[in-house]
Amino acid sequence: MSRSTTTPASFSSLGVPAALVAPLTAQGIDAAFPIQAATLPDTLAGRDVLGRGKTGSGKTLAFSLPLVARLAGLVPAAVKHRTSAPGAPRGLVLAPTRELANQILATIEPLATAAGLRVMTIFGGVGQAGQVRQLRRGVDIVVATPGRLEDLMGQGEVRLDSVAVTVLDEADHMADLGFLPGVTRILNATPAGGQRMLFSATLDGGIDKLVKRFLSRPLEHSVDSAAS
Repeated sequence: MSRSTTTPASFSSLGVPAALVAPLTAQGIDAAFPIQAATLPDTLAGRDVLGRGKTGSGKTLAFSLPLVARLAGLVPAAVKHRTSAPGAPRGLVLAPTRELANQILATIEPLATAAGLRVMTIFGGVGQAGQVRQLRRGVDIVVATPGRLEDLMGQGEVRLDSVAVTVLDEADHMADLGFLPGVTRILNATPAGGQRMLFSATLDGGIDKLVKRFLSRPLEHSVDSAAS
């Protein structure tokens, strides 16, 4: 799908609060891409989303804005609890690799800072001591790979019973890496009724089962165009 020839929508017109528009403007981001324009009015209202699109379609910002806005209480559909206890984040983003987790963090962090939220990454291949210290201090949003997150859950360093918004990014890649059993266990540890957003290039490899089991009447959107 090609980008529309009409003037792209502003983030303000889509319902993004001014506190989050400001850091976007500071980065030179002033107009929404198709997946953002199509989903933001609904995701800011707390609706589940199933997004199918390739890397580069703008999906990271599409889920980061409602994640931060709802947790920070910046929109009418704010989550019920506004504070996070040590080891109990209220927002969770699952990513297949350390590299993607860091890319997601780079998108979320300016928004979280503007909203007064704390965000961190959890992934393997590095010592866990620093991650444990951050969790014990308390964080609002965790961006994690499934393996290390499950390790820390098993050690009692993190629990997911306060998670109100969950995102699965590149779910098809997680399936390719054999992470879906772990992803299923993680999702089962989050409360039923929370907002869930899943992004994947395909629904193969068991992704469709995740959608049917964990998403409630999701808004479905497919995007082929890439953000520049």
